[in-house]
Amino acid sequence: MNDLSNREYGFDTAAVRSGTKRTGFNEHSEALFLTSSFCFESAAEMAERFKHSENYFTYSRFTNPTVTMFQERLAALEGGEACIATASGMSAILSVVMATLQAGDHIVSSRAIFGSTLGMFSQILGRFGITTTYVDPVDLDAWRTAVRPETKMFFVETPSNPLTELCDIEAVGEIARSVGALYVVDNTFCSPAVQRPLQHGADVVMHSATKLIDGQGRVLGGALIGTRQFLMEKVFPFVRTAGPSLSAFNAWIFLKGLETLSLRAERHSANALAVARWLEGHAAVKRVYYPGLESHPQYELARRQQYSGGSVLAFEVFGDTPEQQRDNAWRVVDATRLCSITANVGDTRTTITHPATTTHGRITPEARAQARITEALLRIAVGLEDPCDIREDLNRGLPT
Repeated sequence: MNDLSNREYGFDTAAVRSGTKRTGFNEHSEALFLTSSFCFESAAEMAERFKHSENYFTYSRFTNPTVTMFQERLAALEGGEACIATASGMSAILSVVMATLQAGDHIVSSRAIFGSTLGMFSQILGRFGITTTYVDPVDLDAWRTAVRPETKMFFVETPSNPLTELCDIEAVGEIARSVGALYVVDNTFCSPAVQRPLQHGADVVMHSATKLIDGQGRVLGGALIGTRQFLMEKVFPFVRTAGPSLSAFNAWIFLKGLETLSLRAERHSANALAVARWLEGHAAVKRVYYPGLESHPQYELARRQQYSGGSVLAFEVFGDTPEQQRDNAWRVVDATRLCSITANVGDTRTTITHPATTTHGRITPEARAQARITEALLRIAVGLEDPCDIREDLNRGLPT
């Protein structure tokens, strides 16, 4: 194969060119290898390659050329040495946890994380003797106080879903290193076009590639980026055996998504800022949460560790009781004609959802209250449409 992966490029060039492996046909676009297995010239060759399966293409649960191209390209964009792709974002989180932790170990996690992540940590891992303490992501003393002798992992999502709270990646990383904990950062809401946590001290970056990396709401996938030694010695054996593998077709879709990531992220952020500023001045809106707004409590931190505000914002409508808040929030959702009523983010199409009854609907009311997910809250993942049209669509359900 003609390998274009071992060169240093600028971000935009790397998004288009890095990781490319050409076959003898010298195709221009990346080849899609829809095969479950690979053939060998002899029994001896087969034995040798299965012995070192991480270095050869033997079986697509282990390695696949199209998946490898995606892994190398995303690693280049995040500034990591290596990447392991998985079937979904949640399977990426499960893989890094199962590959590194065991019964009796302890996780310190931001309380402001995706509902499914919270469910995994609290309900599933707890059954296997792995405990989790949740802390305010902004409170550095809370991170320090939560540490136990058995703490082995710090986990953060920044910006958070859905309130866009920011964790100071560098400061929390210093605490994690001081206690010898693996530091995992979920970078799904930003992508490497907006934020690169490895530059700020993260050990592992996690993605739901389903979101901005695909960018058009087509397929599922996840990824972990970090050092080659950690990923190949710890995570690869788990993924190879347990099988939460990314399909070649989905990897091919993600490769094409990465080619336009920088352009899309720039437009997403510009549109989101325009919509957030408009919402902030709307009489029917109680509060807006968006890191690109000067009113965001961590605006200066966002300017230090992000290149822009990103595509996701949240806002609260008025209401005297939870029931009234829900009615008012649902009225906004139901009145839309342009926005897609769905929970995905990072899509070219603007999406709207009510987190308390969807993404965070399965966690306990107490956990929602702790995470400040109220009935009044709506989350918007701003797409690539004309922001004037997005504003008009939202305004249909907002009382004037």
